[in-house]
Amino acid sequence: MADQNDKRLAQIEQRIEKVKAALIALGPLRPGSLTRQYKDPQAQSGPYYQLSYTRDMKSRTDYIPRASVPEVRRLIRNYKRFKALTTEWVDLSIEQSRLQIRLARKP
Repeated sequence: MADQNDKRLAQIEQRIEKVKAALIALGPLRPGSLTRQYKDPQAQSGPYYQLSYTRDMKSRTDYIPRASVPEVRRLIRNYKRFKALTTEWVDLSIEQSRLQIRLARKP
């Protein structure tokens, strides 16, 4: 059983290193949801883009020029990837800690 736990610990450590590398490679990021709005919603005329997000418990909205939309979408994707990677890292760390505690109890 100890060999299996040791093997799993090695797998966890290896995956954590991959997560760290992926985080470093992300680059700039930005939270939020980008939506297209209209000055006249019924006629769908006068489109504009807005980015809505919550930061420090405050809701915020930024207006995004049409030319910046592809870049902002990329930054949002980076942020979503960041969140997924950090969640995975925490989950792996919890599992790693539990295994290390279990191994320390065994004589």
